[in-house]
Amino acid sequence: MRDSKSEVGGIRNAVHLCIDMQNIFARGGLWETPWMERVLPTIASIVSRHQARTIFTRFITPQDPEDRPGQWQSYFRRWKQATRSYLPPSGLELVPALARFNPPALVVDKPAYSAFSSSSLASLLIEKGIGTVVITGAETDVCVLSTVLSAVDLGFRVVIVEDALCSSSDVGHDALMTMYRTRFHGQVDLVTAEELAALWRE
Repeated sequence: MRDSKSEVGGIRNAVHLCIDMQNIFARGGLWETPWMERVLPTIASIVSRHQARTIFTRFITPQDPEDRPGQWQSYFRRWKQATRSYLPPSGLELVPALARFNPPALVVDKPAYSAFSSSSLASLLIEKGIGTVVITGAETDVCVLSTVLSAVDLGFRVVIVEDALCSSSDVGHDALMTMYRTRFHGQVDLVTAEELAALWRE
C-alpha cells in the first residue's frame, strides 16, 4: 500500500477526466448519490486549477430502452424513468457548480459506463499526446471503475483522486480502493487532492 506521495511520480501530459457529475446523480436526482455533495467542492477545486485540461463525461440514457443493445434493454425497461422519453433534459446536464467551467473544459457524452465506450475520447487524448488521466467523479464502483479499466487497457497511466470520488455504496467504494492499491500497482496510482496539487503543475 502506498504510504506517501513520494512514491508517486510527478504528473505530466495529463488531463483531468471528471466522470458523470450530472444532476441525475445529485441530491434529488433519480439516481441520487448521497455523498456527491461532499466531494463536489474538491472536484470543483481541481477543475478550477486545470480548466483547459478537464474533460467532463456525461452518461446519456437512451430515448427508449429499445435504442440500446442486449441487456441494456432490460436495464432501461427497469429504469424507464431514466430514459429521455421521461427524464427532463436537465437531468443529464452537469451539476451547476461544474457546468460553469464548460468552456474551456470539454464535455464528452457516452452511452455506457466507460468514458471510452463509443466516444471520441481515446482518439482525442492520443491526438493531444496525453499519457496520464487523472480521474474523479461518480460512481467509484460503476462508471469510474469501467473507465479506469478501459484506460489501463489502452495504456494510459491512471491517477485516481481518492477523496474526489463518490458512490451510493460505501462497501463498493471501499472494495475498489483496496483493489486499486493491491492489484494495479504500476498502472494505477491513488492520491489525495492535496497530493495532486503538489504533483501536477502545468
